[in-house]
Amino acid sequence: MKPKILVVDDEPDALEILGFKLKEAGYAPIFAKDGARAISMARDERPALIVLDLMLPEVDGLEVCKILRRDPATAAIPILMLTARAAEMDRVIGLELGADDYVTKPFSPRELVLRIKKLLARVKMAEEPISVLQFGTLAIDVPRHRVTVAGTAIELTATEFKLLEILARRRGRVQTRERLLQDVWGYDNPIDSRTVDTHMRRLREKIGAAADYLETIRGVGYRFKAGE
Repeated sequence: MKPKILVVDDEPDALEILGFKLKEAGYAPIFAKDGARAISMARDERPALIVLDLMLPEVDGLEVCKILRRDPATAAIPILMLTARAAEMDRVIGLELGADDYVTKPFSPRELVLRIKKLLARVKMAEEPISVLQFGTLAIDVPRHRVTVAGTAIELTATEFKLLEILARRRGRVQTRERLLQDVWGYDNPIDSRTVDTHMRRLREKIGAAADYLETIRGVGYRFKAGE
């Protein structure tokens, strides 16, 4: 089955061009012309990736991004933003809210497709099963449930280890507190996000200098820095 790509834009020409290029590249494009429809389709269709224009009628792209990242059903879907060239602040806010990448308008459809391919490849690589996750001096030995920093063993609880492992495997992608409560603690109906914050504080204290890998995304959740 071809990966679905949800393209959210209120410009018919952009939808037509991107739709053609995505089909040509082997994807199955689906479309939404406004923010409310984008949220509904993301939940119903579970696309492999969302191309999200920030300038949308009614519910703008930033709000769409915020809502999708707070919903456990859509929190892990990669989001590539489309922004106006001059809207630097929008790009910064969008990345803080959990967007994975951005492309400025006007853009080359070919370049956009290449960015989509790279982003999907990065997501796939982050989810591949690996026995030992190594990031600089931080090593996470999954089979042995053992963490070391600069060769020194760090004593973590089972929950702290699972929290660190999940963040590391999904490196570069924002994980909402609600998603972590589901995946680490197994809560079906996440309520108290302070549980995540408390464990993150303890985890950071224990791993010391390696805590720089754990990034707080204000108002959303946490991210393990990619490429480190």
